[in-house]
Amino acid sequence: MAPIIHVEELRKTYPGGVEAVRGLSFQVEEGEIFGFLGPNGAGKSTTIMMLTTLLRPTSGSMRVVGLDPTVNPFAVRSQIGYVSQDLAVDDALTGRENLWLQGNFYHLSPAENRRRSQELLELVGLADRADDLVETYSGGMRKRLDIACGLMHRPRLLFLDEPTLGLDIQTRRQIWAYLEQMKHQFGMTLFLTTHYMEEADALCDRVAIIDQGQIRAVGRPEELKAAIGGDLVHLRLDGAEAQAKAQAILEALPPVRSVQAADGQLQVVVTNGDDAVVPIIQALAQAGVAPHAITVKKPTLDDVYLAHTGKELRAESGSRDEGMQARMRMRRIRR
Repeated sequence: MAPIIHVEELRKTYPGGVEAVRGLSFQVEEGEIFGFLGPNGAGKSTTIMMLTTLLRPTSGSMRVVGLDPTVNPFAVRSQIGYVSQDLAVDDALTGRENLWLQGNFYHLSPAENRRRSQELLELVGLADRADDLVETYSGGMRKRLDIACGLMHRPRLLFLDEPTLGLDIQTRRQIWAYLEQMKHQFGMTLFLTTHYMEEADALCDRVAIIDQGQIRAVGRPEELKAAIGGDLVHLRLDGAEAQAKAQAILEALPPVRSVQAADGQLQVVVTNGDDAVVPIIQALAQAGVAPHAITVKKPTLDDVYLAHTGKELRAESGSRDEGMQARMRMRRIRR
């Protein structure tokens, strides 16, 4: 079976020479939850906007549901859903009226519109607030309604751009449950972008690590973590000189497979973390280097991101303010 999304050497350069996407190649299989994991400015939203027909690529090729979005945009739109970072619901309407309006956009019959609206209101836990104005909803309720609107025409493929941005962890977990239910109940393929490590790990069948417009790694979360090749020892050191000295010492130790430096921290990959701690401390002490802290743990997606990009994916890189500023810049560029 052909992949539902197939991308080859996709590029987008904005006026002024800003390269937002630089030669992306990947594919998404039907029925999976596929995630782009990376900070603002990585090219996640630009890629989704090209795949959903909202932005033309500079070069490269795309196939979405077997069609080229640049050649057959209307045919592609009829089979996909798109939930952007910006809420698209109307505060002056009720939850039910928002869904009814969305159903009319896709020419659903009145009976089908009513049936699907009620079904989705129950799915996202808004049936008891269906006839209240959206302006009275909380942020999490609005996001759930926004996702429901993207499902009114039962798309074969649903795109979600930072679906839980700015929401508290309890609401995020609720939305994860809804997304998994959509996959299993409707056989839907979901493509989401996120900067939350926990979200990508818990929700995605496969994840693409994306940074500066390029994909650094693709795979199942467990495969990406296993590929690091052992346990991790993290050391916090004071100053660049101490960090460089410690890195040189550690790279010469037999238990050490690799050492990655970033933000005053050394990430050390070792065969066995428990066995490696004592030799590491002893070697550093003999050289007069004393770390502020040392921890041993199994690899996480945060460690995978650090290993492939040389930097940590900070939570503030996906803040609502920065995301809004980035989208405003993008709109000005497109004009």
